[in-house]
Amino acid sequence: MLVGVPKERYPGERRVALVPADVAALVKVGLQVAVEAGAGSESGYPDAEYQAKGATLVATRRELFAKADILAQVRAGGADPDGETADRELLRKGQYLIAFIEPLWAPAAAARLAERGVSTLAMELIPRISRAQSMDALSSQATITGYKAVLLAAETLPRIFPMLMTAAGTIAPARAFVIGVGVAGLQALSTAKRLGAITEAYDVRPAVKDQVESVGAKFVELPLETSAAEDKGGYAKAQGEAFYKRQQELMAAVIARNDVVITTAAIPGKRSPVLVTAAMVQGMKPGAVIIDLAAERGGNCELTRPNEVVQSGGVTILGPTNLPATAPGHASQLYSRNVTNLLRHIVKEGTVTLDLTDEIVKETLVTHGGEITNQRVRDLLGAVATA
Repeated sequence: MLVGVPKERYPGERRVALVPADVAALVKVGLQVAVEAGAGSESGYPDAEYQAKGATLVATRRELFAKADILAQVRAGGADPDGETADRELLRKGQYLIAFIEPLWAPAAAARLAERGVSTLAMELIPRISRAQSMDALSSQATITGYKAVLLAAETLPRIFPMLMTAAGTIAPARAFVIGVGVAGLQALSTAKRLGAITEAYDVRPAVKDQVESVGAKFVELPLETSAAEDKGGYAKAQGEAFYKRQQELMAAVIARNDVVITTAAIPGKRSPVLVTAAMVQGMKPGAVIIDLAAERGGNCELTRPNEVVQSGGVTILGPTNLPATAPGHASQLYSRNVTNLLRHIVKEGTVTLDLTDEIVKETLVTHGGEITNQRVRDLLGAVATA
C-alpha cells in the first residue's frame, strides 16, 4: 500500500504530515511512501531528504491522490474548509485518510467524506489512554503551542520576565497566570518559569494541582463547587452559567495582579467558555498581555478576535489560532511520529487492518464503508438534522 503525503494548502499551515526520518519505519511495515514535491519545504525538509530515505516524489497533487491508498495530512475535511471541496473530488472509494478533520466542530464535512467512501481516522480523536500516548497528536502539538504562547507574550510585554539586580536598581520579575492546565498550559508554565517569571495557574480540575506544582508554579484554588470536572478522556467538561459567573468574580483579583495571562480552556466540539470578561480586562495593569489560545473556538476572553491584536485600556489581547505552524520543523517531527505510530498500529503485513473492537480504532475512526462510524459525530449530525 502507498502512503501519500500532500503539501498542506490551509493558509499559514507550514507543517507536513510525515518527515523524512519516519519514512523507513513505514517501509519496515510493508508500506511505500510518496510525497508531493515541496510538501516539506516550509518545515525545513527538502525533497532530496525524502528521496534519500526511500520516498518517491510526485509532481502534482492530483497524481498523488490518484496513486495513494492512504493519505496522511495535517489538515483535511473540516480542518481545511477552503480546500475541502477541491480535495474531496480527488478522493476515491476505499482510500484511507489520516488527518485533523474537526469532526466534532464540522460534522457535515465528515459526512461528505463518508459519501465519497473514504475511511477517515481523525487525529484529534485519538483516545487519551496509555496505549495511545505515542499517537496523541493533540498533546504533541499543544506542547509547541504552550511554548510559543509564552514567547509571544514575552515579545509583546513591555518589560522582561526575570528579576535582575543591577547597579541601576532591581527589576521585579513578571507574573504569569495560566488558566487551563492541560498539555499547553503545563508547557506554558514551564517556559515562563524558565524565563524567570513568577507563575501560577488555575484549572477546574483540582487533580492537576500536583502537576502545576511539579513545574514550580502555584495552584490557585477557588472556592467553587463543580459537577464532574472532566470527561473520560481527561478533558475539562462544560459547567453551568452560574458556575462561570462565580468563577469570573473570584478570578478577577488573580488576573489583576498578573502581567501575563494565558488561557487554554477548550471543550471538544463546543464553544470555549468566556473566563475573562471585558470588565476583568479593565482591572489589569497597563501593559499587561493576554494570550488566548482558545481564540479559534470563540475565545476565553470576551474581547478576543481570532488572529488579531486587540488593545483595550492599555492591555494587549492576542488570539493566535495555529501556533504549531510557527515552529513547523519540530511540530512536524512530533506530528509525523504520531501518524507513523498510528499506521504501525493498524497496518499488518503491508495492509490496513481495522479492528473495530480496538479502542484506538473505535474512537478515531470517523467514516468507513460509506457510513459515519463515530457515535459522537453521528449524534451531532442528528442534532443538526432536527434543529
